[in-house]
Amino acid sequence: MYIITKEVFFCYGHRLMNHPGKCRNLHGHSVKASISIKQAALNEQAMVCDFADVKQCVDQFVDEQLDHNFLLHKDDPIIPSLIANNERFMTLDEHPTAEVLSKMIFQYVKQQGYNVDQVVLWETASASACYRED
Repeated sequence: MYIITKEVFFCYGHRLMNHPGKCRNLHGHSVKASISIKQAALNEQAMVCDFADVKQCVDQFVDEQLDHNFLLHKDDPIIPSLIANNERFMTLDEHPTAEVLSKMIFQYVKQQGYNVDQVVLWETASASACYRED
């Protein structure tokens, strides 16, 4: 099995409403996402696929949905204030954790036709979450 990995970087804000610690407060992250694509055989160019194609695919999703966006659980009470002030935000059915974001990216890239092995989202330099399907 051949595997390639492309990294992308973006920023987002969020909070985890029912978290017992400081993550319940509004805050942001500058993150790295590593997207790994796998294939049993190489294509006619001796590649799994072109890194640039993966980057373009992921960048489109990240730019439209995640980068410099505020990600909130759909029941967050701050939502009316954001609407009233015409602020950019996105609501999620789940709490906007690194685990949930890695799954969102995975599913989008898979829907675009890539054979995704895993997506790792580095929320800090020392903490990451990974999503893969077995």
